[in-house]
Amino acid sequence: MNNRRLLLNSSAILALGALGLQAHAAAWPSQPLRIVVPFAPGGTSDVIARLISKPLSDALGVPVLVENRTGAAGNIGAAFVANATDNHTVLLSDLGSLAISPLVTKDLPFQPGDLQGVAMLAYSPHLFVVHPSVAASNLKELVALSQTTKLNVASAGSGTPNHLGVVQIALETGMKWQHVPYRGGAQALNDTAAGTTQIILNGMLATMPLVQGGRLKVIGISKGSRMPLVANIPTIAEQGLKNFESGTYQGVTASSKMPRQAIERLNAEMVRIVRSPELRARLLEGGAEVMTSSPGETTDFITRDRQRWAAVIKRAGTQLEGTN
Repeated sequence: MNNRRLLLNSSAILALGALGLQAHAAAWPSQPLRIVVPFAPGGTSDVIARLISKPLSDALGVPVLVENRTGAAGNIGAAFVANATDNHTVLLSDLGSLAISPLVTKDLPFQPGDLQGVAMLAYSPHLFVVHPSVAASNLKELVALSQTTKLNVASAGSGTPNHLGVVQIALETGMKWQHVPYRGGAQALNDTAAGTTQIILNGMLATMPLVQGGRLKVIGISKGSRMPLVANIPTIAEQGLKNFESGTYQGVTASSKMPRQAIERLNAEMVRIVRSPELRARLLEGGAEVMTSSPGETTDFITRDRQRWAAVIKRAGTQLEGTN
């Protein structure tokens, strides 16, 4: 009898424990969710973070706050999220930047394994643009001009995809340029539009409005084929750089310590939101395509992109940081 009573009591304790775990899981989120954007306001990551914040707040039932933590080509914001322990902080950034950072940054304040994928949200091809005063209308003319004229290339920071994209273009064409890194794409873009710098390769979502306003001139688009939305813009590939393709792959990552159920909930809600007709249309208007993935697929994408850029970095060698 005593053994039977003991077994019953143990079963009851286990059942209560299981219920407690379920209640704990169901309680997420239990506080406001913070979306950290590692670049300045106005860039592609920031635009998408602010587009999804309100519908995500409605879905989760808690406030969703967008916080810009800039610097070190996105590494300051990434490190902040990698070290977060509250299970309510995520990073929305160009996944390419996360892939590249371990390849080009000494004393990186986090390790690749400190972050896990949550979801990919959108892809925006790069536009290769120049200030209207630059006397070139295509890639061939720009390369020729660079041999006799000093041209400053702005980027969101050393080692970012838009920086390495120009490195790759220069390796293939012999274009000469001086790199001017910024703390994010927005300021780099604005300075190019103002003529402080002359060239930038930047996400279409943030760049197209300045092109439409006549403040920037397009040399080419980094997609493999022309986009119907802007069919008049030639690809960089068709101007001599066969198979050249780059862009900003906007996605969400979180600390590797964030519980799986929180990751899966975020993935489901974010994917649903960006696939909605309203948001899909907003993104498409700016030249961004909805591109979603599971948490595991997001992590795998970062790994593959790191391998791709490692080959470019190896080829660039000492040219990576300065002029060429």
